[in-house]
Amino acid sequence: MGNCLWGSNEEVSNPIINNPREFNNFNQPGMMRNNVNGVGGGARVHGPVVGRIIKPDLKIYTFIELKSATRNFRPDSVLSEGGFGRVYKGWIDKTTLAPSKVGVGIPVAIKKCNADSEQQGLKEWKTEVNFLGKFSHPNLVKLIGYCWEDKELLLVYEQLNKGSLENHLFQNKVESLSWTTRINIALDAARGLDFLHTSENTVIYRDFKAASILLDENFGAKLSDFSLARIGPPVDESHVTTQVVGTYGFAAPEYINTGHLYVRSDVYSFGVVLLEILTAFRAYDLNRPTGQTSLVDWSKPMLSEKSKVKKIIDPRMDDYPPEGANKLAQLILRCLQNDPKNRPPMSEVVIILERISTIRMNPKGSKPGSSKTKRPHSYHPSPAQRQNGLGGGSSPRPRPVTK
Repeated sequence: MGNCLWGSNEEVSNPIINNPREFNNFNQPGMMRNNVNGVGGGARVHGPVVGRIIKPDLKIYTFIELKSATRNFRPDSVLSEGGFGRVYKGWIDKTTLAPSKVGVGIPVAIKKCNADSEQQGLKEWKTEVNFLGKFSHPNLVKLIGYCWEDKELLLVYEQLNKGSLENHLFQNKVESLSWTTRINIALDAARGLDFLHTSENTVIYRDFKAASILLDENFGAKLSDFSLARIGPPVDESHVTTQVVGTYGFAAPEYINTGHLYVRSDVYSFGVVLLEILTAFRAYDLNRPTGQTSLVDWSKPMLSEKSKVKKIIDPRMDDYPPEGANKLAQLILRCLQNDPKNRPPMSEVVIILERISTIRMNPKGSKPGSSKTKRPHSYHPSPAQRQNGLGGGSSPRPRPVTK
């Protein structure tokens, strides 16, 4: 998770949620407007009373129903916590999706917005519904339903049992991931991002990081937390200009410096996550020695030399093929190019990762310079870096930069 963040007061682009005052009855049928592709404009909302999503296959829950599903939001059902609020484990019927008893039906993750973060929470809530309620893809977390009553904003997702990639990379209590598992996770995440970039209305994820990658029981990866995503530029333009939001260490330099957001700004962030996967070092860590706070700045010079790549690889991952690791290092360097035009599109990243996934260890079984020695890790969340997400950790809500 990032240590320092940016905040945003910008409006959510192309929300699919209209002003709730247009609806007189929360459960009244036939109240959905036509909205091509779910990206019509929406007015700024003040003091929400009740809302409805222009998407017929999302389940609409009442607040009382979700209280029942979480046993009145009991503390022992909390999966994680962050700037948006808390995420609770709940249970719903597999067929009707109605709330059910604990252990009956299917488990879900229910995100509940903090009452004291209504304005920012509503913006992020609307953005998540806009995108997750619209798309369906094996590598995107599934949004099942929502609740919008008065000031209560909740989202109901599928629950992924293994939590976030961030936890598996940086928590000592979690079993270390093998080379093959890490590459497969990266490949799943790349496919999800490529889908967003090549959709009819290009979507820029904008805050891609390991905390946003959730894992199922087989370590299949899905992207979650679309609260900062936005529609990309028109076909005749290269970028959109917007206030900078995101997480230190992951945001592309052109975005930080100019506010120009390119589709391939996401590719830079993906490269940072690949670097975390390879090294098990955080992208930005104030606990690291002077000169090593930024993982990109510190490791970039070593990625181009095979003899140095092996020195930064997570030593707990002792099953990696040197050829695969070197090719991954080359891909990372391409993703981290300063000029977005020089970064590969995610479609190409997918192809390269597929090739890397086929590279196996030398049959002789040994790697040059391999070692069983475990490197001490000091890259663990501080008390201030609270967990967030759907069963996994992520950064707190973006907040304004203070100098």
